[in-house]
Amino acid sequence: MHPRNGARTAGAALRPAAAALSVAALALTSACSSSSSSSAKAPADPAKAVTITVWTGQDVGPEKLLEGLAKQFHDAHPNVTIDISPGAPTTDQLLPKLTAAFTSGTYPDISYNFGSWATQMQLSGRTLDITDKVKDPAVKWDEFPPAARQTATPNGHVIGFPAVVDNLALMYNKKLFAAAGVAPPTNTWTWDDFRAAAKKLTDPAKNVYGTAYSVSGTEDTTWHFWPLLWQKGGTVVNSDGTKSEFDSPAGVAALTFLQQMAVDDKSVYLSQDDQKYADLFKSGLIGMIMSGPWQLSDNVAANLDYGVTYLPSFDGTDHQTISGPDIWTLYDHHDADRAYWSYQFAQWLTSAQVDPKFNLATGNLPLRSSESDSQEFQDYAKQYPGAQTLFDNLKNATTARPTVPGYVGLSQAVGQAIAKVLQGQGDPQSALKDAAKAADVALAQAD
Repeated sequence: MHPRNGARTAGAALRPAAAALSVAALALTSACSSSSSSSAKAPADPAKAVTITVWTGQDVGPEKLLEGLAKQFHDAHPNVTIDISPGAPTTDQLLPKLTAAFTSGTYPDISYNFGSWATQMQLSGRTLDITDKVKDPAVKWDEFPPAARQTATPNGHVIGFPAVVDNLALMYNKKLFAAAGVAPPTNTWTWDDFRAAAKKLTDPAKNVYGTAYSVSGTEDTTWHFWPLLWQKGGTVVNSDGTKSEFDSPAGVAALTFLQQMAVDDKSVYLSQDDQKYADLFKSGLIGMIMSGPWQLSDNVAANLDYGVTYLPSFDGTDHQTISGPDIWTLYDHHDADRAYWSYQFAQWLTSAQVDPKFNLATGNLPLRSSESDSQEFQDYAKQYPGAQTLFDNLKNATTARPTVPGYVGLSQAVGQAIAKVLQGQGDPQSALKDAAKAADVALAQAD
């Protein structure tokens, strides 16, 4: 996971917010608006002067890019003024800011959201329902990765457009593999191949480890685990998001595999925070890590000779990974003109023609499959080896991480269980059983 740690960064966003909407806040805002679709009775007048407000949740650099794009849109549509700003000091702080704004009626027309907030936003009753609009063939909705479309569609309602997409792949140090006489990873590797290579790469005398895993207990710990769970046939929560399901034979098998590598093989560097293992990888002390596009620029800056492949599989065919898309969420002010131009701007910003000017310029993957042939992406892939593999890997991100209220508490419970087991302080079955009890309480309380 790209470590935002409270900073606004246009990068992979697989971390849930530190704050969560309370049941009371959701109930309050839902009571204020009974529908997620605009209830404005008058049709939109595209020629009328209108102002739409956008909260970007970005750092200074990406914010400036978005301001420039907003100006381009205004130049093409002079009657549309886009009031664009970060919205809050950090991306995390957008959530409590939105919660307060829902109550006061001062919420924006568009806001950047972590994907983990999607269901909470939809349940607020303040979002626009654009489900029918994205069915228009001209939108090319199917060009967005499956996980991104799922994230933007909580409870069956499309509430916005994907803003950032990412995924986990396997990155490896070519020099360490050559020195150990181990054949480098391929897109067809199994987890057994991964384990065997990690053992051979590990050299305690040189402080070199085959691989690494965060035991901070945060979402970084948790979301690296989900692909292994899914590949084993497991699920995180039930179909309506009310009960956890990771405490299963699939979950136990996945965690047992990691435990064997960490405790028995001792081939895993156990990182106490979410950044140290990435730093050690680019320093040449770790052979392989599971990481994403945010790592590429660091690898290149460190002059690291590295490669990128899909995640290994358990069965030799299912290389399922995880993506944590962020979204541009659209909100309903019961004003047809604002709704019309909010939609037009979001669609334009995420189009194949405009998206490279933001996402590729900030080191993210393209949003749409059709961008693979763009000159911008070709230049990006040359600058950052492995970018094409990461882009292709989006096809393996077929399951969306849950966006249900209560995921934050669930993630904390699972992360702590994994950290305990990998440090030799518990067994997978008992740890996941205890985590499931805590997770179910979090799901019930929606926190």
